[in-house]
Amino acid sequence: MKNIEQLKSRIEAVLFITARAISLDEIATILGEETETIEEAILELIMDYSARDGALEIDDENGYILQVKEEHMDLVELLCPVDLKPAVLRTLSVIALKEPLRQTELKELRGSTAYEHVQELVEKGLISKTRDKNGRSFNLKTTPKFKEYFKLKGDTRSLAKILELDKGIKDNENPDEQ
Repeated sequence: MKNIEQLKSRIEAVLFITARAISLDEIATILGEETETIEEAILELIMDYSARDGALEIDDENGYILQVKEEHMDLVELLCPVDLKPAVLRTLSVIALKEPLRQTELKELRGSTAYEHVQELVEKGLISKTRDKNGRSFNLKTTPKFKEYFKLKGDTRSLAKILELDKGIKDNENPDEQ
């Protein structure tokens, strides 16, 4: 078992990168730790966030998710003039981390409201949507506008690889693009 502070840091990274509610079992699998150990560490992490009274919190209603507290959403709206709701922003995060991503896979990860999110993101020019080979689904990818807006350099997989979490993210390389 890793030291508890290291484990809390790695859990924090998982919550940041997944950008969706995630279960204790999923976190334990990603980090290769026992569920009980993860539960102990995540409860400490929740208390840490609570004690420092910062802008972020870990919500545990339907799994665990790192999010901006409601009282600071005005700043999110000010700094994200694209006017993305938190749920749409989470969907965009999933697309960015797993691109190219089939829309059917996104629906499995984010639920049926993901279709509405995709439409909004396409309209705002942050993602592109193209038919896949069999014509049954769409492939989703971020656009240059996305990278420019969020001031990103390189690809979005770099962050996941740096944090050694890429084993939890499917490698969906498209052979047609090589």
